[in-house]
Amino acid sequence: MQKIFAFISAILWFAADYFSKVWAQEALAAGNVITVNGWMNFKLAFNSGAAFSLFADGGGWQRWFFMAIAVAIGAWLCYAILFERTTALIRFAYAGILGGALGNLYDRIVHGHVVDFIRWHVGDAYWPTFNVADVGICTGVGLLVIAWIWDWHKGKQA
Repeated sequence: MQKIFAFISAILWFAADYFSKVWAQEALAAGNVITVNGWMNFKLAFNSGAAFSLFADGGGWQRWFFMAIAVAIGAWLCYAILFERTTALIRFAYAGILGGALGNLYDRIVHGHVVDFIRWHVGDAYWPTFNVADVGICTGVGLLVIAWIWDWHKGKQA
């Protein structure tokens, strides 16, 4: 049951990312900006690189490289969810990473770049623009860290 829940969770992350990007591309076309509050707004951006637009001006090779990485990581995560002897928390963490990786992979395949639109800022200092897939990946990584700390702590008490 944990395995099914993990795959359903990954599908939900992917769907949330997909539909939020569809909305963003419609609502934020022509340079529109939607202000949420004093530290967050939505503005459409396209990223052909990796996190923080790393390698964005790489000339095109990066699209295929990051697609290959996403496929490899996705395959490994599917294997881990199915066959690794692990906890529900770790499977749920893997699901967030898997759903996010597939969301950004879809963008690279279909658009040739990743669609980003969430911007956080303090005054004029902006965090790099991101999307729901990135939130899934970061949530998954955060849950993995929590699981590892939990296991480490349990091991020290035994």
